Amino acid sequence: MDLPATSARTASSERERLDLLDVALFVRAALLANVSAAGREFGLSAAVASSRIAQLEKLLGARLLHRTTRRISLTQDGEVFMTRAEALLDAAAAARASVGSAQTEPQGRLRVTMPSSFGRQHVSPVLSEFLRRHPGVSVDLRLTDQLVDLVDAGIDVAIRIGVLKDSSLVARRLAVNRRVLCASPAYLAARGTPHHPSDLAAHECVILSDQRDWAFTTPAGPLTVRVNGRLVSDNGEVIRDALLAGFGIALKSTWDVAAYLRSGELVGVLDTYPLAEQVAIWAVYPSRAFVPPKTLAFIDFLIAHFGDPPYWDREPA
Repeated sequence: MDLPATSARTASSERERLDLLDVALFVRAALLANVSAAGREFGLSAAVASSRIAQLEKLLGARLLHRTTRRISLTQDGEVFMTRAEALLDAAAAARASVGSAQTEPQGRLRVTMPSSFGRQHVSPVLSEFLRRHPGVSVDLRLTDQLVDLVDAGIDVAIRIGVLKDSSLVARRLAVNRRVLCASPAYLAARGTPHHPSDLAAHECVILSDQRDWAFTTPAGPLTVRVNGRLVSDNGEVIRDALLAGFGIALKSTWDVAAYLRSGELVGVLDTYPLAEQVAIWAVYPSRAFVPPKTLAFIDFLIAHFGDPPYWDREPA
């Protein structure tokens, strides 16, 4: 029996309507480069996840993903749709949030990575407070100075310090990262105090990960100085220990040395020549689409805890 014209149009409209679950599944699959892994996050089998994305492609009349036995990648149409899809999911989330308590209590395992020194000094001491506030959340914290691929490692959020290079990640600033040149009074007494950035060429500098070009702002304009030193390390604590032992001058973040500057164990060097670039401490995560409440809760907690300016840059009461 034929459907009435109105009913037929309604049925056709239902079939042609974009399903937000399919859109979200596509976005997650593209970010993970794996349909099966995306399906597991949505509680779907690999076959069902693949079928739903195929239905989405059929509805749009375009192939969105290149598929191989090991990995998927976006087609040209997929890249175009990806931007619109993330905007669509953002709009849907905003609409839900505008009419009620759509934001649920944070739940689940939160996988976090951050630099070792920063994590031990400024996050580890308050992790228990975060967990007490959110009893439905557990934390898997990875402290490493290596840059971790968030998608490959299944990381929900990473803390990164400095200039961000991966434009595919979403970033929120947690705090200003003020940096200073500093040394011990003993080193300066033995080797003399530099009065101009160019004087650094004659000094023992302790260098972070081969970052030998230090940039300054001077009355004559920007100036970059190539520094030298016998100690290079990718670990900030190694550099700080060398400074405290009277070995050299280093470029340090105040989150790492503020207490030693206050105590006089370290002193500022070339304070009248500001560094050309002050950077920030960031929280980064893979996508704006359906960011879990646990991730947002952790980021908001750290922003509130650090403060503006951050507590390590404020004078003690």
